[in-house]
Amino acid sequence: MFYQSRKWKVLALASLLAAVSATIMGCGSEQQQKQQATPVKAVSAIQQDTPLSSEFAGQIVSKNTVNVQSKVSGNIVEKFVQGGQFVKAGQPLYRIDSRQYESAVLQAKATLAQSSATLSNAQTDLGRDQQLYASNAISEQSVTTQQANVNAYQAACDANSAILQRAEQDLADTMVYAPMSGQLAVNDVAVGTYATAGNTNLVTIGSSSPVYAQFSISESDYLKFMSLRQNQTGKAGNLTVSLTLSDGSQYPIDGRIVETDRALADQTGTLTMKALFDNPNGLLLPGMFARVKLMGEVVPNAILVPQRAVQQLLDKSFVMVVGADGKSEARTVELGEKVGSYYIIKNGISAGDTVVVEGLSNLQEGKDLDVTMVTPEEMGFSLEGDDTMFDSNAVANSDAQPASE
Repeated sequence: MFYQSRKWKVLALASLLAAVSATIMGCGSEQQQKQQATPVKAVSAIQQDTPLSSEFAGQIVSKNTVNVQSKVSGNIVEKFVQGGQFVKAGQPLYRIDSRQYESAVLQAKATLAQSSATLSNAQTDLGRDQQLYASNAISEQSVTTQQANVNAYQAACDANSAILQRAEQDLADTMVYAPMSGQLAVNDVAVGTYATAGNTNLVTIGSSSPVYAQFSISESDYLKFMSLRQNQTGKAGNLTVSLTLSDGSQYPIDGRIVETDRALADQTGTLTMKALFDNPNGLLLPGMFARVKLMGEVVPNAILVPQRAVQQLLDKSFVMVVGADGKSEARTVELGEKVGSYYIIKNGISAGDTVVVEGLSNLQEGKDLDVTMVTPEEMGFSLEGDDTMFDSNAVANSDAQPASE
């Protein structure tokens, strides 16, 4: 009995040691497996209605710009404005030396008065000759000759009247007025400058509101946006135009496309377009550069994944997702439009799939993953702008492999 009891105790102790050893070995194996898992960061694929947009480099230009020139030649003797000033249509800008034009008016008036007196005398003589002819005192030829003289004097009088009118107009043109309302440039000429009629630019004036944002688009972009302007019912669709200024700020007023060139440029193959923007505060200045964004089409229930999650190998695009077993799984995808930091995925990814966005270098399919879930905000992803941390060249040349070797 004692021997059997001792034997059972020995067996029980051995079983306990074996269980402890198995537990220790199992924990070690689990820790070793965890240590071998590849650490990655991942986000969930998004599904939502997504507006498509395209951005183009643009430049602000005045809706109306005029180079103000004098209609008469002479020295500028008075200046009523200064560069950069806002003026109204009809406001005086410059005065040109008017002395020679005043003399021309006086001379034209004297010449006209002389020709008018000559005409008056000829008309009196014609009247007397007509009475004499009625009483058969003179011949018809005399009356005809006098009538011709009256006609000639009348023509000379009309010509002198036109000369006087031109002289008075030249005198009036010695005052230069603003042809339109707007802001003057700072390249205005100084007092004392000799202005040549129709040649010397005195100052440039441009309208300040509204203004154009001029930009060029490719042929394919043109066809795409023209198709957006006609929806399925044949009515004009909505095409929103907005501006992003050079400092990254968003201009608060949307514009509209108002002008499209008649043909593509021969050298660039692009089409020039103009969008009109109200500019009540004068923030937009001609010559400024801005990004013109066109928005119109909305993709319903679009699947979105960050651009940095997309890997490219030869002519294939794929995304590494976290499988149900916690292992990496490569999904071949069909890419759609770029929207900010994201791609629209037409096929290959479902809403809620966990997509790897960091740790992709040399990551192979079927590897155990140590996943850290992150938010788009933490990674700087946005639907509004490009992901500044995303390097398309790096993705294209990534060492990530879609399948295990």
